[in-house]
Amino acid sequence: MKKILVTGGAGFLGSHLCKKLLEEGNEVLCLDNFFTGSKRNIIDLQSYPYFELVRHDITRPIDLEVEEIYNLACPASPIHYQYDPIKTIQTSVMGAINVLGLAKRTGAKVLQASTSEIYGDPKVHPQPEGYWGNVNPIGIRSCYDEGKRCAETLFFDYHRQNKVKIKVVRIFNTYGPNMHPNDGRVVSNFIMQALRNEDITIYGDGSQTRSFCYCDDLVRGFIAMMATPDEVTGPVNLGNPGEFTIKQLAELVIDLTGAKSRLIYKPLPSDDPTQRKPVIDKARELLGWEPTVQLREGLQRTIAYFEGLIREGVA
Repeated sequence: MKKILVTGGAGFLGSHLCKKLLEEGNEVLCLDNFFTGSKRNIIDLQSYPYFELVRHDITRPIDLEVEEIYNLACPASPIHYQYDPIKTIQTSVMGAINVLGLAKRTGAKVLQASTSEIYGDPKVHPQPEGYWGNVNPIGIRSCYDEGKRCAETLFFDYHRQNKVKIKVVRIFNTYGPNMHPNDGRVVSNFIMQALRNEDITIYGDGSQTRSFCYCDDLVRGFIAMMATPDEVTGPVNLGNPGEFTIKQLAELVIDLTGAKSRLIYKPLPSDDPTQRKPVIDKARELLGWEPTVQLREGLQRTIAYFEGLIREGVA
């Protein structure tokens, strides 16, 4: 049994990670300030005897005794991270400093949940880890993009200067149960609009591409990365290399829900990337990892989750 801290543990991905770590027999400290996380996501984890919820804002120092840290604390959808951009930057930067300081003191391994957004609107396609990105440092998405880039810098500087054992993964678009129904992400937007038989809103002409990874696959990748030898630091891309246009996604959601929704088009938001697809050669080689859940199957599971929220009157 390992004592493991998951920051952002009540969020979409954090809750799935906490559950998997508990199922593997670990003691899990779930830390969250509930800015975007939800107690609903972790309610079923309360029955585990080795689960503990810590209500705390990671922008403030935390003093715990742990062996591993997964740093997932940060708003990850444009609606949430643009709501308070200064707080978003503080969470990425101060949060990284605080978990790295904890790891330095305890000797814990610490994994940073970074993002494909560090590549910005890429000039290289698909995106390998060696690509430095094309990011607007002063745009409306910069609080998230540059915050995550700075966090990666901190991780590698703590590793070089203080010998902290780090792991950095870059997450590409991920979806599944426990997503917030109103988080503004494309999968949740399309599913909720379709289930309500509303028109589906596409920003731009729908030709921009994304790669969609199911949450269970991603959590496997987190755990595999944490288990690598200390010399494996990353960054490592985690995502599904299958590439779909936004219009294709909308049409698939309509097909799976049986909705009568029409597609309507609105202007593309500022700095929205036109292409997103990971090169996962490193993940295959270093982790023995690749996604197994196909988009149609993952969407069916996610639609069933949102249907449940609607039936219960919470979405």
